[in-house]
Amino acid sequence: METSEPIVPAKLRPGDTVRVIAPARSRAFVLDHDHSAVIERRFAELGLRVTFGRHVDERDAFESSSIESRVADLHEAFAAPEVRGILTVIGGFNSNELLPYLDWELVAANPKIFCGYSDITALQNAILARTGMITYSGPHWSTFGMRDHLEPTVAWFRQACLADEPYPIRAAGSWTDDPWFLDQDDRTVRPTDGWWALTPGTARGRLVGGNLCTLNLLQGTPWWPSLDGAVLAVEDDYLTNPHEFARDLTSLLQLPDAAGLRGLLIGRFQANSGVTRDLLEEIVRRQPVLAGLPVLANLDFGHTNPIATLPIGGDVELITDPEPVLRIHTH
Repeated sequence: METSEPIVPAKLRPGDTVRVIAPARSRAFVLDHDHSAVIERRFAELGLRVTFGRHVDERDAFESSSIESRVADLHEAFAAPEVRGILTVIGGFNSNELLPYLDWELVAANPKIFCGYSDITALQNAILARTGMITYSGPHWSTFGMRDHLEPTVAWFRQACLADEPYPIRAAGSWTDDPWFLDQDDRTVRPTDGWWALTPGTARGRLVGGNLCTLNLLQGTPWWPSLDGAVLAVEDDYLTNPHEFARDLTSLLQLPDAAGLRGLLIGRFQANSGVTRDLLEEIVRRQPVLAGLPVLANLDFGHTNPIATLPIGGDVELITDPEPVLRIHTH
């Protein structure tokens, strides 16, 4: 069960070892477009040593591996005393398969930096619900293979996972939404009008959420994190559309404990989703539980780049005026 005081993993330090595991898609899937040299350079610059789970390259018909293999790598990463942090290879579709088999006492007894996003949302919020441990919605191991335009992502990861001080996050000056892994030389950088204050105000609370459609998979299970007193963060990828996002958000906000929410953060949508500011404003307006709550949208987290690293379970404060900002207090 969630505890009143979060379990805050020790921050990474130069020389620490990070273990890469594949709770969803296999590393073999990622290595079809191999950017390992860029990734190695990035982690060398951070001063971190990278090791890999024994089963990260297994690959089945679902571009993943067996439940047994994925659980074994996750347990070994938490149990290994030399491992100080854990990164996921990439997202996918099946991290929630692992939940009935995880040793929550092992995880709680060995708090470590655990970072990833997208399908990893299921693990992050389950860990919060069952142990109270803070995890990090942020870049995968594979994300660090982006050669250009990754500077804000790396800076936010460093602030969250390698530094002890509270810190603010503000809007990046530009963003990308291109298949960079196919061609590192053919990139499109997009201008941004910043974060959108759909409803003004301030709020402070425990951060819950991540990828919306993945988070909703936890409804009605023993791994659902409480929304009472929380700031909710949601995002989705190009497979969504305004209709899907609206009904998925509605489903979540109709849960009984959603009445205790303090604010809402919405990540930037990929261009192909068709989600616009006007549509988001209407979607938010139709949610009675959001009446009077501050809502910030178009934030730098989710399936566009750059990607902010956010502490799931951490104490955060959202401010909409005069400049939208997210202040991370416990991380």
